Amino acid sequence: MRLFLRLLFRNRLAGFGAVVLGAIVLLALLTPILPLQPPNATDTANRFLRPLSAGHPLGTDHLGRDLLSRLLWGTRLSLAVGFAAALVAAVLGAAVGIVAGYAGGRTDNVTMRGIDMLMAFPYILLALAIVAALGPGLMNALIAVAVVNIPFFARNIRGVTVSLAHREFVDAARLSGLGHGRILLTEVLPNVVPVIVIAMSTTVGWMILETAGLSFLGLGSQPPRADLGSMLGEARGAMISAPHTSLVPGAMILLIVMSINLLGDGVRDALDPRLRSGALARPMAATAVDRDPPPPAQGEGLLRIDGLQTEFRMGARVGRAVGGVDLSLAPGECVGLIGESGSGKSVTALSVMGLVASPPGVITAGAVRLDGEDLLGASYGRLRALRGNRVAYIFQDPLSTLHPLYTVGEQLAEAIRVHHPVSRAEAHARAVKLLDDVRIPNAAERAGAYPHELSGGMRQRVGIAMALANDPDVIIADEPTTALDVTVQAQVLKLLHDLRRSRGLAILFITHDFGVVAQLCDRVAVMYAGRIVEEGPTEAVLNAPAHPYTARLIDCVPELGGGRRRLEAIPGLPPAVDDLPPGCAFAPRCAKAQAECRDGDIALAGRDGRRVRCLYPEPAARAAQ
Repeated sequence: MRLFLRLLFRNRLAGFGAVVLGAIVLLALLTPILPLQPPNATDTANRFLRPLSAGHPLGTDHLGRDLLSRLLWGTRLSLAVGFAAALVAAVLGAAVGIVAGYAGGRTDNVTMRGIDMLMAFPYILLALAIVAALGPGLMNALIAVAVVNIPFFARNIRGVTVSLAHREFVDAARLSGLGHGRILLTEVLPNVVPVIVIAMSTTVGWMILETAGLSFLGLGSQPPRADLGSMLGEARGAMISAPHTSLVPGAMILLIVMSINLLGDGVRDALDPRLRSGALARPMAATAVDRDPPPPAQGEGLLRIDGLQTEFRMGARVGRAVGGVDLSLAPGECVGLIGESGSGKSVTALSVMGLVASPPGVITAGAVRLDGEDLLGASYGRLRALRGNRVAYIFQDPLSTLHPLYTVGEQLAEAIRVHHPVSRAEAHARAVKLLDDVRIPNAAERAGAYPHELSGGMRQRVGIAMALANDPDVIIADEPTTALDVTVQAQVLKLLHDLRRSRGLAILFITHDFGVVAQLCDRVAVMYAGRIVEEGPTEAVLNAPAHPYTARLIDCVPELGGGRRRLEAIPGLPPAVDDLPPGCAFAPRCAKAQAECRDGDIALAGRDGRRVRCLYPEPAARAAQ
């Protein structure tokens, strides 16, 4: 609850709405015990008294009734009816939507066609027809407002349920023998509750307006009891001579609806799990940089990363995802970056071109230099000119990075035209050639295919073609073969190897697989807890690992044809980035750790291209040196 409130009040407008609505609801709850005049007591001798009159802070109406008293009692009634109507519509609409979406087939078709028929009527006319059939009255107005809003909830919840009905966890529940009712209550309903809450928070205001509209027409609250709508209806005859009688209930309706809508937007954002890790604002176009003057270059290279540090600032919590990385790539070189999930590999790669989401990401130290140019100090316009042009990315899941509504040929052509002033025909011809270069058969025909029409291997090749679209100098490949079967993986790796040799590309290859590193990479860097713990030539690191973490990772790799051996596992879990231990971060999981390993920083040191961040390296590495 505390996290929800903190996220809610990060949105200042939502916080303002919550405060205003809270004050109104509090007044409505306290109305019975406040020292107010009777709301229905008439005094025709004091008709239309102005605000701030003696005994009548907001004046009186056409019958001499106290407007303050009637306003608070009417607000209490309008809020009760609006929230009750929203609850009824949400419960019934969600039930219809869940059942239709889960059942599918004929049940879904018949149910949703009925919902479509209801939605075909203008909602206010449908509400008027229902009240005309049932008769005037506040309860009948509540029923009418709830009924006309049931289709809204049903259609929204049905759409969410359809996407859940065939998910793996629902199929697993069916296989375990659970009945349909149990699955709906325990598997589907918990996943749609946030959607129901969000829909309610954004529609309560409209329901209060609709109820007020019916009362304004005399079909809702009946005299002498009044709600805000009937107060407006009674005051319309004196709008010129006594405008305060209309302004008082009108202003209250405005405050209620405005505060509910503002609060609804905040609730929607606070319940979105994707926004809980950072601010509710839209991420900036480039990663925020808050650093001291960058360090001098430590050596040569086409791409150099010197002392890079990236943090995630989440309120009082600060997570150091990258804690001082030094790395370089030469033209035509492939460097493998390997480590467990959460070690900081992808954040390091995204930091190169300022693609870490800000907020919450911030680059706090270091430099990233491309041909000597510091990219961390570059303007957004300069970064945009380099992204996809001189530095390109190949992402792990091309299905989620390729746009589902455009053909792959159109997307490749767009990537070209963003950086080069060529015609559509030239860009399309170039896109077809790129598809042919990455070994996609019938490239001209495949250029007209949508991403979902291609296999996983072909989509990955399209991703590689898009990275090659503008002849980049550097390609950052973030686990591009993880989701592929071994035959397609081998084809993709061979393709990258051939392209590197023919075009002189520098590749930063992020992976979990030592077999991929051995096949493709010239050098390898091993990351743990946001820092490089070992770096060196691939053959030397794989044959004689120096850091205990590297050795344990290699021990976890199965061997084919080598006979039976015990598969090792590294005890414990990687540390949380917002609570890193002092000294060597791997010490709590290392069998060789000594007291000095947990005290002070340990430098990445070595010679002849081999560097290791360890006080007690593996004996095989010492012997090899």
